[in-house]
Amino acid sequence: MMKIGLFCAAGMSTSMLVEKMKAVAAERGIEAEIAAYPESEMETYVDNLDVALLGPQVKYLLSKGKQICEPKGVPIDVINTIDYGMMNGAKVFDHAMKLANK
Repeated sequence: MMKIGLFCAAGMSTSMLVEKMKAVAAERGIEAEIAAYPESEMETYVDNLDVALLGPQVKYLLSKGKQICEPKGVPIDVINTIDYGMMNGAKVFDHAMKLANK
């Protein structure tokens, strides 16, 4: 099962994107657990993730995220601003899968 965490300022603005990503995974027959969290709780959730993605509004936290995620072998990146704004679940899901080498 693929586990993807989306992190944003409060964990709420990514909720709609999470639902769209879950739909894409289901359509493709891929077991995926996808959830949104506040960026302040990244350390709490990173141990249970295969990939971490940051919302564009907190992209300035990428270096901090790398310090948390990389030692645990969890790839992290920022969600493309256009894909985020368009709520393009397919493109964001594909990006997560690419990061996880799936």
